[in-house]
Amino acid sequence: MVTAQDVREAAAGLAGVAVRTPLRFVEPLDAYLKLESLQPVGAFKVRGAYNAVRRLPPDVRRKGVITYSSGNHGQALAYAAQLVGVRAVVVMPETAPAVKVAGVKKWGGEVVLAGRTSEDRQRRAEEIAAREGLAIVPPFNHPDIIAGQATVGLEIAEQLSGVRTVLVPVGGGGLIAGVVTGLAAADSRATVWGVEPAGAPKLKRSLEAGHPVRLERTASIADGLITLGVGEIPFAQLAAQRDRVAGVALVDDGALREAVHFLWQHCQLAVEPSGAATTAAVRSGAVHPVSPTVLVVSGGNVDPSLLQD
Repeated sequence: MVTAQDVREAAAGLAGVAVRTPLRFVEPLDAYLKLESLQPVGAFKVRGAYNAVRRLPPDVRRKGVITYSSGNHGQALAYAAQLVGVRAVVVMPETAPAVKVAGVKKWGGEVVLAGRTSEDRQRRAEEIAAREGLAIVPPFNHPDIIAGQATVGLEIAEQLSGVRTVLVPVGGGGLIAGVVTGLAAADSRATVWGVEPAGAPKLKRSLEAGHPVRLERTASIADGLITLGVGEIPFAQLAAQRDRVAGVALVDDGALREAVHFLWQHCQLAVEPSGAATTAAVRSGAVHPVSPTVLVVSGGNVDPSLLQD
């Protein structure tokens, strides 16, 4: 399990790498936005990726790293690898948004396209890792990843000491497990809502079942949130702190599009659908949070065409 000490150690290790992103109050939402879209790679993923890379044994790290990602974790890993001077390979879906493929390449990452599902990507990454001696840095199912993401929760508690509710987008579960753990490390009494696409309710189903559930298929414009299941390690971390999880809300693609447009038009923020999920949950009425509320805006790597729809 990831401990409070792990979270604080990760925070110290991320100093000067991850941005301590601001909270911005938005009156129509009656909530603060935690702007992880302002990270160097445009998403919170830099926290977990860098924390995992820096904690690899030097002889392992020197050979290079590889991951499987729909985009943001891949960009974060490429960025982290560039900082420490090692090779990074990112296996992405054939349907990956061009903006995210370009982002990986921008930071010196090598892109390999494989299939459409997370399982397709993971299988190819494992093959390449075995053949070329690369260390796999998974997108969410690892304690060092969760400890890095937990610094989001730690910062929220430090920035808004009386926070009562935090909404977090859910893909593989690393961010919500981290935020819950980070809030606990700061002795915050806030409760956390997960937000998933209606077409990918893997955490909701898993909490109902009491164990991780894998879906047969998922679909949503929120490409960062459509994994087939949550990771076993994030799920275990959440299960150990179940009283801090208020529930999981579902939002459909219409609500996600509306939230993207709202954030662009009202706040002048370019936010991808995955990052806009928490705003969608409030604006659609899927969640009626207790104030003060923080909505985690997890990423801003949006296809420009979505801002014009």
